[in-house]
Amino acid sequence: MPTSPTHRRRTLSAPFLRALAGAAVLGLTACTAATPVPTTTAPATSTEPAAPIGDTTTATFAFGTAASPTGLDPALVADTESYRITRQMLEGLVGIDPLTSEPAPLLATSWEERDEGRAYAFELREDVVFHDGEPFNAAAVCANFERWYTMPPETRALDATIAFKAVFKAFSDEPEESVYDSCQPLGEHTVLIRLTGRLTSFIPALALPAFGMASPKALEELGANQLTVERNGRKLSEFALSPVGTGPFTFTQWTEDEVTLSAFEGYWGTAGEIQTVIFRTIPHTAARLRALLSEEIDGYDLVTVDNAAELAREGQQILQRDPYSILYLGMNQDFPGVDDVLFRQAVAHAIDKDALIEGRFLAGTSPANQFIPPKLGVTSEEITDYEYNPERARELLEEAGYNGEPLPFHYPRNVSRPYLSSPEKVYAELSRQLTAAGFTIQPVPTEWADGYIETVQNDDNRAFHLLGWSGSYQDPDNFVGALFGSYSEEFAFRDNQLFSKIARAVTLPGGEERVAAYREISESIAVDLPAVPLAFPISAAVVSPRVLSYPVSPVMHEVFNNIDLADVEQPAPSTGN
Repeated sequence: MPTSPTHRRRTLSAPFLRALAGAAVLGLTACTAATPVPTTTAPATSTEPAAPIGDTTTATFAFGTAASPTGLDPALVADTESYRITRQMLEGLVGIDPLTSEPAPLLATSWEERDEGRAYAFELREDVVFHDGEPFNAAAVCANFERWYTMPPETRALDATIAFKAVFKAFSDEPEESVYDSCQPLGEHTVLIRLTGRLTSFIPALALPAFGMASPKALEELGANQLTVERNGRKLSEFALSPVGTGPFTFTQWTEDEVTLSAFEGYWGTAGEIQTVIFRTIPHTAARLRALLSEEIDGYDLVTVDNAAELAREGQQILQRDPYSILYLGMNQDFPGVDDVLFRQAVAHAIDKDALIEGRFLAGTSPANQFIPPKLGVTSEEITDYEYNPERARELLEEAGYNGEPLPFHYPRNVSRPYLSSPEKVYAELSRQLTAAGFTIQPVPTEWADGYIETVQNDDNRAFHLLGWSGSYQDPDNFVGALFGSYSEEFAFRDNQLFSKIARAVTLPGGEERVAAYREISESIAVDLPAVPLAFPISAAVVSPRVLSYPVSPVMHEVFNNIDLADVEQPAPSTGN
């Protein structure tokens, strides 16, 4: 198969940058990000100091991140910063087309649907080895699938949004509920994966970073399912501190605030020119901007509106992504009163989404009245909507019997996310609007690095919480299935009819019936209101003039062997097939 196509940056136009700068002058605000928690240095394969940024002999690329990764085993995490790093090291059977974001061959060169969509045969690359020298073959694929399927409860409890459950619905201890059935080698480089039923999203979902192939030898020797090490307040495995995949970069070390990767000499694909990648945690937005301007880093993500104005003035390159995430206000129906749909309708009527967005999000961010982004083409034009009407909100609160009891509202502090670059300011505006409509809000700020996600997915002393979801592959199930496909502690939302609708929709072949099914699902969510969709935010990264091209992607499939630097000579062409 030919090597991957060259990725070229999508740089915002000068007029757009001037518009951003002008918007900032009119009151657009910046955000802050998390203070890192001191941690014990993980075992490292090397402790050599990184070369200075811009060193043309080593081609080092440094990227500023808003938070530390929660772990480096993609099967057990779901956060952007962890995925950003693991994408460089672990590859899946299916990749992402850089132009369309549609599924594309990666470790599998091709696939064939069989048994009316209940099985898929994959032809695998024959020139691939893992970073530890072990061969990539059909047996390795099956070892990974069986590891995910048989993951013990104490391991998968690490994160409530583990991708295997979101896609395949259940693990081996509930075989009657799982869509995954088995994996069978048909030869050294041919593998058959059987499903218990049609799963239309199966191929797109395999592009998730969570389905990156790991060395079976490393999974066993590093105890991937044994959480024996504590880091950042989480229990992790040795594998999560030193992953082994087939990607263009290998793990070097993870210190308190940096993860360092090195180019893999045995990589099957286009090697690229980057030899060392440094992911440097720089929590505060202004600090990331200063680090870029002082050439301490070559780029960073999650540009805020205030950043955009200064970056435009400084001539930096802002790379805008198409909107593919949703910001929402979650509601916990196990909290007294929140289980009343009239109460939840009052919440929806109390929120002025246009006012919430203005000055807090990049230009192009739009208000949301459903959870599936318009990009997927199944958005419902005729959906139950709740116009901003604080008077109606007060009436509904009275009907619901709410008497002003304090309502704990959890929101993250000191973090930037693709769907929420300024959480404190967004919370402040939401709190103001809800208070004006008659709610008594009790603020509960929580540091992101102190386990905010775990808190809002498990803590019962919570009426409201602010969170979002970033899509990783192109299918509506990536949104409604992941968020509302089954019961979760986050919403304490029980609607078996909706769960069944979502389970059915993912089995339908592409076409009008599937579109209609997802529109019906969006309507059911709008009526039941487990959460209030707020916005489809625009996100953007920024890179220095040193960067000639950067593989910007709406689904964050940004692998750094596709970066070109102005001060590094082009490498010799790859000899890979």
